[in-house]
Amino acid sequence: MSPTVSIQIPLDVLHATKMTPDELKRELAIHLFHEGKLSFGKAREMAGVTGWTFQQILGARGIPVHYDVADYERDLATLRDLGRL
Repeated sequence: MSPTVSIQIPLDVLHATKMTPDELKRELAIHLFHEGKLSFGKAREMAGVTGWTFQQILGARGIPVHYDVADYERDLATLRDLGRL
């Protein structure tokens, strides 16, 4: 596990959000992914959910997964190299 950094959030702010610390952490991960500040993998890791669950959360909120033509072509090349196409 990589080292962590703790941030202090006043308890009244946490109560105002009506969220648990884990829910707030997940919301921050989603926001940072949406803003392009975190990759899908790092945001998913920070949110503490599986890739599939994170993708479902993003889809439910209308947040597109950053996957362009170049990513698709790299994936195709990898599949060809593995003999799966």
